[in-house]
Amino acid sequence: MTAVYTWDVFSTLDGYGSYAEGADWGGYWSKQGPELLEHRAALFDTEQRMVYGATTFREMAEIMTSGADLNALDEWNVRTMRAPATVISSTLTDTLGWPDATIAGGDAVDVVTRLKRESDVPLRSQASLSLNRALMAAGLVDRLQLTIFPVISGRSGTSPVLRGAEDFDLELLESRTLDGRTQELVYRPALHRHGREASPGG
Repeated sequence: MTAVYTWDVFSTLDGYGSYAEGADWGGYWSKQGPELLEHRAALFDTEQRMVYGATTFREMAEIMTSGADLNALDEWNVRTMRAPATVISSTLTDTLGWPDATIAGGDAVDVVTRLKRESDVPLRSQASLSLNRALMAAGLVDRLQLTIFPVISGRSGTSPVLRGAEDFDLELLESRTLDGRTQELVYRPALHRHGREASPGG
């Protein structure tokens, strides 16, 4: 039985994964609350392996290894850093001080196919947008865990989460509201097989 792979991603209502430098949103678009943070920490109560693309890994490693007081970080971020990680990259040559990371070169589809076959713990990837769009197109993403924050960032939003993705049908597996405002939706994605083209309702 292969390991379950979850793509875990934050988004605004209009589908952006981050915002432009200089925007005044703040972390989590300033919408985090105790229920969200407690839930995020609980996601890492069980052992799992993190999977990153090079860009996300560099960004996270810079934060996590900057000498910041771990007590000042949200618990789920601390647990993320302590989890074993595989970084899929053809450019990185070291793990940038990450405590338990491994660099894996080669094709991402091949790397994750092997990980799913060999890992005895679930796999989780935070953000890593282009990597996970490619993995989802290859049928390797078992769960799309989308946390939607209650903002529209049409002016300042950057990094569209699903722009350029293939077409997918989504089966809703779980849904919850956190702090009365933030939605977490967990889907099982399946590549949509196009037959005869038809417009919605046509």
